Amino acid sequence: MKVAVLGIGLMGFPMARRLCEAGHSVHVWNRSPEKAQRLTAYGATVHAEPSDAVCESDIVITMLHDGLAVGQVLFDLGVAAAMSASSMVVDMSSIKPAEARSHAARLAERRIAYLDAPVSGGTIGADNGTLAIMAGGSASHFERALSLLKVFGRATLVGPNGAGQLAKLANQMIVGATIGIVAEALLLCERGGADMGKVKEAITGGFADSRILQVHGQRMVERDFAPRGSMSVQLKDMRNVLTTAGEVQFDAPITGLLETLYAQGIEHGLADLDQSGLFVELARRNGMV
Repeated sequence: MKVAVLGIGLMGFPMARRLCEAGHSVHVWNRSPEKAQRLTAYGATVHAEPSDAVCESDIVITMLHDGLAVGQVLFDLGVAAAMSASSMVVDMSSIKPAEARSHAARLAERRIAYLDAPVSGGTIGADNGTLAIMAGGSASHFERALSLLKVFGRATLVGPNGAGQLAKLANQMIVGATIGIVAEALLLCERGGADMGKVKEAITGGFADSRILQVHGQRMVERDFAPRGSMSVQLKDMRNVLTTAGEVQFDAPITGLLETLYAQGIEHGLADLDQSGLFVELARRNGMV
């Protein structure tokens, strides 16, 4: 299958690499071309323009920063115009549900199929092909893309266009809030005289255990905040939650509190840290840095 991947960042690179390794004809584009050039070693073809990358592609995958970037690439940089009526866009970026529905409608006018399919699992999941994929769209479009999605991990159709993004917002609410409480709990233990690493070990296997405790909690214990995700992207997602909640008149006070904490961390220079870097902001607030 001829596949175009637009956006070769922390997630786009390992995902495009896996497509190459699975034997697909992969065409890639990135605003910073040097990031895309790394994929030539795996057999990908790098293009200077996104419209060239998608020409005659069966499926176009977008993995971009936000909904504005996706819209610009699809409609302002000529991607939709260069795609054939029989092709499909699978947007794996994390964007607002309303943006996903708008993109789907605009592409449908050109008879281009669309699936919103954001992911969870970070760079580890992208490397290993174990991502959780939340898809929104028609059953027929989902079935058409399923063999490709299986290269990246486990895909679930959760509803119509936009529903995949709603599920991703739910995921990010849980991730963002859990990172916050794990950081706060470990810092409290350290302030009280306990060994954070031993506390994490002690509660492993109990009701407080979680993937976040094991992965992000370990990063906190090791003070390893190299970006696998980022504080800035987590904040973007929390703000997308609040925007969407406002659209449906839903009060989300816990998410609002976490949005404030992530925003303050970024104001204090933590934007490029892994999202577990919220630990640093909470430590700062308690005079522990």
